[in-house]
Amino acid sequence: MTSTLEPSGAAPAPDGQAGTSGAAGSPGSGGPNGGPPGPGSTRPTGSVRPTGSDGSTNSTGAPHATGFTGSPGPAGAAVPDTATGSGPAVLAGVDIGGTTTQVVLCSTGLDVLDRVELPTPAAEGGRAMIGTVLDGLRLLLGRHPARLAGVGVGAAGVVDAGTGRILVASDSFTDWAGFAVTATLEASLGVPAFLDNDVNAFLRGEVAKGAVAGERHVLGMTLGTGVGGALWMDGALHDGPHGAAGEIGHIPGFGDIPCTCGGRGHLETLAAGRSLAARYAERTGRSTDARGVAQAAQDGDPEALAVFTAAGAGIARALLITAGLVDVTTVVIGGGVSRAWSLLEPAVQAALAAEPPVSGQPIRLVPSLLGSDAVAVGAASRARSALTAATAGLG
Repeated sequence: MTSTLEPSGAAPAPDGQAGTSGAAGSPGSGGPNGGPPGPGSTRPTGSVRPTGSDGSTNSTGAPHATGFTGSPGPAGAAVPDTATGSGPAVLAGVDIGGTTTQVVLCSTGLDVLDRVELPTPAAEGGRAMIGTVLDGLRLLLGRHPARLAGVGVGAAGVVDAGTGRILVASDSFTDWAGFAVTATLEASLGVPAFLDNDVNAFLRGEVAKGAVAGERHVLGMTLGTGVGGALWMDGALHDGPHGAAGEIGHIPGFGDIPCTCGGRGHLETLAAGRSLAARYAERTGRSTDARGVAQAAQDGDPEALAVFTAAGAGIARALLITAGLVDVTTVVIGGGVSRAWSLLEPAVQAALAAEPPVSGQPIRLVPSLLGSDAVAVGAASRARSALTAATAGLG
């Protein structure tokens, strides 16, 4: 379910730039990837020294920083003893986006206790990015003394959830592909860590505590820099045998325009933020971003309106194809482009009304409820599920 999310807070128009994630790239006022900084979004001080993925230690027996340290701070500043700390058990959820990283601290019931948003040092490599995560965790645990039970991470790109590694990352990131995310976190924190694709995490969050809480069959769709999708079937995330189930953005049949994945004519070439800008430029010769196209459409520009009409019709067709194949008719939508839903909806609803699913059940479209917290809460939900299965009694 590869995609880059963008924040889907209540802004008047989408931002076609990378960085979500979506629903934090997702939900709320300012998202984890590209949204405006929220409270506490300054980089915390204090020394954070995560180990490398080899788990090596120095001569004192403390974790040895193999290759990086966190932000410098006063001598003696310490990372909380997360595994043995006092207080209630808590879970951490992380959304690593190309622009910002959001860390939330959740109760075991997935209620958000606190959050922090920090700049993602994407150009500095995986170790620096995990250092930022640890900075955020240190700050949150300093505010809320508790026993950290586990950490979930949602990251853009192709991930191997089993090994906890990033397989494929965009060129926005340096030394991220191949990075051992969960091993590095576990060595640094002494608690279990889990990795998921950001769109999967978005859907997990919305099913656990958001717009489709308790639903057993849902398609998650994110409209951001790309178009991502994930499937929730029979009460569980459905990856498919090759990890590509739900990839609605890469359904073909929408013309012959090259897609970023190497294919042609995929839905993403019409409905992603960068595609809206590209299609508008083709029509007008004017260069702008998705936000600019949305503003032009709101001002009555017929070419901008045509771009959104084509995108809306394409979205509806992809939803109908999905409904026909897997009989899922509830769809939760997030990502930055969804902020311009009023421009997409007329064409979407017209196409759905003209050709309803063969099941006879109407497709129900639901906006993200969690906003910028969705990916991080979903990552925490992933950690909770795994820990509950392994140790009964956490949930």
